Amino acid sequence: MMTDIVLFGLFLVVVLLLAWPLGKYMVKVFTMEKTFLDPVVQPLERLLYRLAGINPEQEMNWRQYAGALLMFNVLGAILVYLIQVLQGALFWNPAELNGVSPWHLAFNTAVSFMTNTNWQSYGGESTVSYFTQMTALTVQNFVSAAVGLAVAMALIRGLTRKTALTIGNFWVDLVRGTFRVLLPLSIVFTLIFIQQGVIQNLSPYLTLQTLEGAEQTLAMGPVASQEAPKLLGTNGGGFFNANSAHPLENPTPLTNFLQVVGIFLIPAALVLTFGRLAHDRRQGYAVLATMVLLFGLMLAGAYLSELNGNPILAGLDVDGPTAMEGKEVRFGIAGSALFATVTTAASCGAVNAMHDSFTPLGGFFPLLQMKLGEVIFGGVGAGFYGIMLFIILSVFIVGLMVGRTPEYLGKKIEARETKMATLGILFPSVTMLTSSAIAAVTEPGTSSILNPGPHGLSEIMYAFASAVGNNGSAFGGLSANTPFYNVMLAMGMLIGRFGVILPILAIAGGMAEKKVSPPGPGTFPTTGWLFVLLLAGIILIVGALTFLPILTLGPIVEHLLMLQGTTF
Repeated sequence: MMTDIVLFGLFLVVVLLLAWPLGKYMVKVFTMEKTFLDPVVQPLERLLYRLAGINPEQEMNWRQYAGALLMFNVLGAILVYLIQVLQGALFWNPAELNGVSPWHLAFNTAVSFMTNTNWQSYGGESTVSYFTQMTALTVQNFVSAAVGLAVAMALIRGLTRKTALTIGNFWVDLVRGTFRVLLPLSIVFTLIFIQQGVIQNLSPYLTLQTLEGAEQTLAMGPVASQEAPKLLGTNGGGFFNANSAHPLENPTPLTNFLQVVGIFLIPAALVLTFGRLAHDRRQGYAVLATMVLLFGLMLAGAYLSELNGNPILAGLDVDGPTAMEGKEVRFGIAGSALFATVTTAASCGAVNAMHDSFTPLGGFFPLLQMKLGEVIFGGVGAGFYGIMLFIILSVFIVGLMVGRTPEYLGKKIEARETKMATLGILFPSVTMLTSSAIAAVTEPGTSSILNPGPHGLSEIMYAFASAVGNNGSAFGGLSANTPFYNVMLAMGMLIGRFGVILPILAIAGGMAEKKVSPPGPGTFPTTGWLFVLLLAGIILIVGALTFLPILTLGPIVEHLLMLQGTTF
């Protein structure tokens, strides 16, 4: 157990140490300062702006910013859909795969990768070609993360500018986030992954003979180059169906450690970037401390639940620790619990173990993190603007308590901002609950469940929490490749993504126009531990009030029944 605690501590230390210089670097990237990449990247950016007819000097108000963002995402989803259905006639298809079908699977996949969700109702190596993986899915791994990063920067400008009418240029933020942040980091991680044994080739699938004399087909492909942006962009879409549990996608304990570090790296650095741009680093530290606190609680719950294992299995005559059910031996209990907690905290769909095989409470904590929203580090950009919704709500509640107009960074939090923040929190929550309820009482929803009772309800809840929370990880045990689930989950992804982004951009536009007032005697400080505890408490209370009843009917009831010897 002590070794496991050392692993967890080392993980957080490495993330924070790497996030510090990256956060400082991103300040330069988005304030147009010179960086070491300028000689290589700047000519490419200028060429791209010229070809697209974009004036990088012209900024946008929040409506123009939102319009450009929506147009880019719609066109991206259409392109991904077309590449999928036409892949049988396109290049780099050594397995001679036909176009992705039926239509609802291609639609679900297009929406999934466009919204940075990367939910997969298909097996990668048996459904999509190398061309589709590279030109459609991997490209979206970059740009969908860059969209989230752009929205976060727009919000930061809104919070820190004084009486401004604009919040930046979406196209510039998108290009700089892709070329100067995501792409360089992905190149470094790709090279490390290749050195560790992650494959990277365009070879045909191999047919090998096993020791027993049977034939086995071994999938090949450009895996490492998709693996890096999958993690750094908090995407999660695996090249193989087994995702990061596959030995060619995540072969060693070192790659496993680097993968979880990569998932948290940019979300953690962005909070530090915010502190620097706000000219008060303590603001960033307070937000980061809240994320670390909540993550620690969730990791401890998931790890201890898995460490204790299933008491029913403990009474059986089996070899090895019973808590290893559903986990890879090379990663162990700690590596699997850490990965599961990180991937659901950061809205990254990558998995290195089967969450469906976790104990009920072991699955409860990853499920709870997704239901809370993208607030515990969250996706690239989305984690920052997700927790900002709760910061606005917390400051508003404090204002009510002291009888003073709430303020944040010297700007008044008024009715408009509070309404937008409430909408940004309610849209995903209502969608998760409503969709789960519909699936639980209709034949198309229940017919896909492979386990009865509360475990089946957990499978439904997890699917919609993963989709609406733009996470993408799968609980397992649910046959989701049906018209009902493909369409319902895709709708949930769209609401979960844009039902938050649009209120955030409205907040950014409104806050940018406000004047900055000097702090007074009634101003509540948002930099100390009191604020950290208040913010964490409000996040947990809102989550409990919203989701505790349905969570009780699922994993909590199942865990109590498991202790009595009942399984599902």
